[in-house]
Amino acid sequence: MKLTILGGGGFRVPLVYGALLGDQGEGRVTRVTLHDVDGGRLDAVSRVLAEQAAGHPDAPEVDVTLDLDEAVRGADFVFSAIRVGGLEGRAADERVALAEGVLGQETVGAGGIAYGLRTVPVAVGIARRIATLAPDAWVINFTNPAGLVTEAMSRVLGDRVIGICDSPVGLGRRVAKVLGADPANAWIDYVGLNHLGWLRGLRVGGRDHLPRLLADDDALASFEEGRLFGPEWLRSLGAVPNEYLHYYYFNRETVRAYTEAEQTRGAFLGRQQARFYTEMQRPETPALKAWHRTLAEREATYMAANRDAAGVGERDEDDLESGGYEKVALALMRAVARDERATLILNVRNRGTLSVLDADAVIEVPCLVDAGGAHPVSVDPLPYHAVGLVTAVKAVEREVLAAAESGSRAGAVKAFALHPLVDSVSVARRLLDGYRAAHPGLAYLTAP
Repeated sequence: MKLTILGGGGFRVPLVYGALLGDQGEGRVTRVTLHDVDGGRLDAVSRVLAEQAAGHPDAPEVDVTLDLDEAVRGADFVFSAIRVGGLEGRAADERVALAEGVLGQETVGAGGIAYGLRTVPVAVGIARRIATLAPDAWVINFTNPAGLVTEAMSRVLGDRVIGICDSPVGLGRRVAKVLGADPANAWIDYVGLNHLGWLRGLRVGGRDHLPRLLADDDALASFEEGRLFGPEWLRSLGAVPNEYLHYYYFNRETVRAYTEAEQTRGAFLGRQQARFYTEMQRPETPALKAWHRTLAEREATYMAANRDAAGVGERDEDDLESGGYEKVALALMRAVARDERATLILNVRNRGTLSVLDADAVIEVPCLVDAGGAHPVSVDPLPYHAVGLVTAVKAVEREVLAAAESGSRAGAVKAFALHPLVDSVSVARRLLDGYRAAHPGLAYLTAP
């Protein structure tokens, strides 16, 4: 099978290739095509992959191209992992928002809206090319904001685009470990939108073990989300939120921590990855070693501002393990290509799963995956506090999609103004002005 990775010069691509190296089953991926708009980044990543492949005689063949049509033509699977505007754009998203006293994180709040407004038109264009050149391909979307971008692409590709995220996987794994359960044998009751979901139960043998965790302060203090949110708030919710809900539940503290930090996350990653790609320009650089060193630093500093805001210090060693999105992607491909049925938490169209949203709204829930794709399972209704957040954020996503399609400046202002973390229409207008000044790609927002 041929796998095409869009954004193939991205830093996390070796995680995907490493997962492919461990797959020796029939019908596995034998060819990987990397596509990017930056040839230097493609060269760097292909060097890392070449070192990964050493000692693997059956490693998938790797080729690179700057031509999108060449990349997707004949693909069985397409991974979309693009970053429109690069890390410089992410850093600008953070700066503009913080100047207005609101959150600029890349998927949440003002930053997520700005990122979506410049990414959706590109993602839709890619979806149209795939529909034309590889109509039977399955698209696995890694591109953030993952739920929003998946929904945009689904308007072209239908159910053949599936979004993935490693946050629910990591959360479920950590909770299962604390409870002494094998994640592979546990049913994780998780529901929401991408980066806006709650783990409401963890069942083993038909018994829900989450109440036991919520009653134990020491157990809650032993993993990242327990420390971020605190025992009292978790017991009030009766659930363990996705780590990204920290931006909502402790917004003032997080904005303060981001404002006081020496540099934003986007600025840190921009400098860190610039060093890596510069280092990779030297032929003598040990590519795989340099990549592993950079990855370790990246994981150790993940959500550092949130931990500062919560006063929980450095990440524990157990929390440093990758959430495993590459393993989710591999399991998804195997389930579809070989009909090896699996249960995975994915971003898919609602189809009536959550009654408060329409059928085409992309949600993040457990899905049964087989050769026919991903099928969301039935879940219990959301409590009202979750309904409020989910419907408000989905309304914002819909305004982003509408503005991206129409080029409406007023629609973009509406998207900012309706977000729960933006507290003023006047701030929304200034945010859009600031983002249009920072991002030439938003110049299309000129219609009424």
